[in-house]
Amino acid sequence: MVARPLTAKDRAAVKRLHGKGMSRNDIAREIKRSPSTVSKLARELGLSFERGHEVEAATVARKADLSARRAEMAERLHDAAERELGKMTEQTLYWEWGGKDHTYAQKLADEPIPADRRAIMSIVATALDRSLKLVPPKDDAGAESRSVIGDLIAGLTADYAARHGGPPPEPVEPEAADDDAP
Repeated sequence: MVARPLTAKDRAAVKRLHGKGMSRNDIAREIKRSPSTVSKLARELGLSFERGHEVEAATVARKADLSARRAEMAERLHDAAERELGKMTEQTLYWEWGGKDHTYAQKLADEPIPADRRAIMSIVATALDRSLKLVPPKDDAGAESRSVIGDLIAGLTADYAARHGGPPPEPVEPEAADDDAP
């Protein structure tokens, strides 16, 4: 089978569809050419299908979403621990069915019996442990702000590199003033 020659119409179609944000494979289906042919035409036209920055932005957004969900879950676990801890000193209703006549009996205790208090403590400890694993406490309040600033600088550097084809230039130190100058 002989390959069809590439035409100006093919080049124009690749340029137009690429401008609409279509992927290489979608363009190939649209113009009925192979993906490798579309890649070749795109290279000739100076176009790229690299989506690294889009994928990176989506990854950052997903991590932020997951971080927010972990923080929310940690808060809910803390709330549950507090509710359970409150039960340690609340009145507790104990009841049972028993005897040959299957009679019902109940007793209101001022607080849970030791075995129930031990179970409550276990629930509280587990909830707090899981909460702290989801969102560990920060000992250094400045670390978070330094991290945010570092992330900002890294993002600006990456944006500069994407726009200008390389890293930003190193800052130039101003020359010291000459004390002997008139």
